[in-house]
Amino acid sequence: MNEVFPASDLLNGGERFHVLAPPARLAVFGDPIEQSKSPLFQNAALRASGIDAQYIRLHVAPAELNASLKALPAAGFLGANLTYPHKTAALASLDAIDPAAKAIGAVNTVAIENGKLTGFNTDGAGFIRAIREEFFVDVRDLRVMVLGAGGGAGRAIAVQCAIEGCERLVLVNRSVEKAVSLAQELAPYFRSDRLIGPSERLAAIQHDSAALRAELEHVDLLVNATSVGMKRSDPALIPQAHLTPNLMVYDAVYAGGKTRLVEDAEHAGARAANGLSMLLHQGALAFEIWFNRPAPLAAMRAALPGA
Repeated sequence: MNEVFPASDLLNGGERFHVLAPPARLAVFGDPIEQSKSPLFQNAALRASGIDAQYIRLHVAPAELNASLKALPAAGFLGANLTYPHKTAALASLDAIDPAAKAIGAVNTVAIENGKLTGFNTDGAGFIRAIREEFFVDVRDLRVMVLGAGGGAGRAIAVQCAIEGCERLVLVNRSVEKAVSLAQELAPYFRSDRLIGPSERLAAIQHDSAALRAELEHVDLLVNATSVGMKRSDPALIPQAHLTPNLMVYDAVYAGGKTRLVEDAEHAGARAANGLSMLLHQGALAFEIWFNRPAPLAAMRAALPGA
């Protein structure tokens, strides 16, 4: 079902959702929200698990977020996902926050139990699962560079890499102050006697061609967490000459098939993948939080074109 419901349907008591077949008991909040692929695989998961419920899109404006979250329990919802622009703002509306979500500073999953709202962030853990699936390696064994580490998915990925104890982490942002600030937060994760060569285990740099080239010599995994690449007309994030066969490249962008970064990486002989696997795994983790059981990953993957 591609229908988008207004927040007013929830704020008015949610009666409209009870008469749906099956009833709506999960939702994704966003503004805009029409583009969300989450209902495709979450509804497939519900069907495969024999759960009499459906997952819907809710158009929630920023001014409606707090009231909409608070209205979920009375409307019979089990939980919700949050996408742009609500992941950070939602923190103030929750009764409890999972430690990983607190470290990331954003929530993308809300679970409801006994009328209380608990926030989680499955983006980072979903990324870890995606890298293991795509490249058959654990992040803790890698030197990682994250483009767009100033906030959003980039911050979630960077924090999770630090939590996992990756070999090295390079934070890249056009506003280098944001990358430096995040590096200061993550510094305690990298205090050890481990030696990995001439490069420091944690670095923050500006998105500059010369700086990128120098750092890429000490990186195994390059991650794009910016929005660049959603349009075919977007400029190249990394000069193709900087990409080498020894790199693994993960582009969190998944719109429209292969992005320019993925194509450039493959042309250079590098292994590359887009963000559909991260989308899938963060959704599977949300399902596991809501229902305390393994997600039917095969059914979810089959419902997500290109996954």
